[in-house]
Amino acid sequence: MRTDLATAQSLAEQLLVSAGVPASAATLQAELLLVAEAKGVPSHGLLRLPRLLRRLRNGTASPTNTGKHEWLSPCYLSVDGEQGLGPVVAHRALAAVVPAAERHGVAVCSITNNNHLGMLGFYAGRIAERGLVCLGMTTSEALVHPWGGTEAMLGTNPLALGVPAQPHPLVLDMATSQISMGKVHDHALRGVPLEPGWALDAAGHPTVDPVAAKSGSIAPFGGPKGYGLGLGLGAMVTFLTGAAYGTAVGGTLDDTRPSNKGDLFILMSGAGHSASEYLDQVRRSRPADPGTPVAVPGDGARARYQESVAEGIDIADDLWRELTALTEAAHPEAVLAD
Repeated sequence: MRTDLATAQSLAEQLLVSAGVPASAATLQAELLLVAEAKGVPSHGLLRLPRLLRRLRNGTASPTNTGKHEWLSPCYLSVDGEQGLGPVVAHRALAAVVPAAERHGVAVCSITNNNHLGMLGFYAGRIAERGLVCLGMTTSEALVHPWGGTEAMLGTNPLALGVPAQPHPLVLDMATSQISMGKVHDHALRGVPLEPGWALDAAGHPTVDPVAAKSGSIAPFGGPKGYGLGLGLGAMVTFLTGAAYGTAVGGTLDDTRPSNKGDLFILMSGAGHSASEYLDQVRRSRPADPGTPVAVPGDGARARYQESVAEGIDIADDLWRELTALTEAAHPEAVLAD
């Protein structure tokens, strides 16, 4: 199903408002989902909306809470997300931390009891546009097997980095797993096999079947280096936030448990020298394929976003039918009016 961004955004907002989310918060949550879709990351897009709606309706996510703030020092903010919507809690926390980073040179924000943040690069890019470096980290359910192991013991534990540059900041957004579990679910929804080496089934055997991988585990990226980075980031975020470790984490891939993972943002100001010239030097360097120029992180996502704005986005047919059915159930008067 192909649709334009405005239509999909409106549908998502309607569904969130019908679940009790204030209009401004619904706009922010829907925007994050649609930016992910437009940038070619459907694993963090509308695929997550039905589960989020179920969490709102069964009380495992709050439609109105925006987080309780406690400043542990002039540049360290601790936030209890109170099971609010991930982007809403994070957006308010970051708005509070930016002035501290500008004043002190560095500021840290740790968040617990917060729902799924979505695409981390969304936050890193926006902070970088304000002239600050941003490191964003979060943990997840145990979905990744250790290097040399067969059981899911680590989260995908993504990392996002935003660095000021013109005309666009450098934005790196990556999981420490080969893929996200959201991508496994997206492949299962579309009936598309996984790439070899991405995942194991529940018995610990390699599989390209996304349905089998949903109950198995994902491989760490880059072998032992990716495993070490994922383990280290997960341990650091959990230590600093007081969130749950590894196999005790829940609440981002189900609709029955409160979310108990941790989120961490580190904001830093610098000497004011943009990375623009250096990034352009990298782009102008000699490519391996003369027909494909060298790119830097964020270039591809930005190009996909611009294409989506012009041409619309593809949504899996089953997902679109589910979302429109939910809309009709929430707004029967609109169906009758048609």
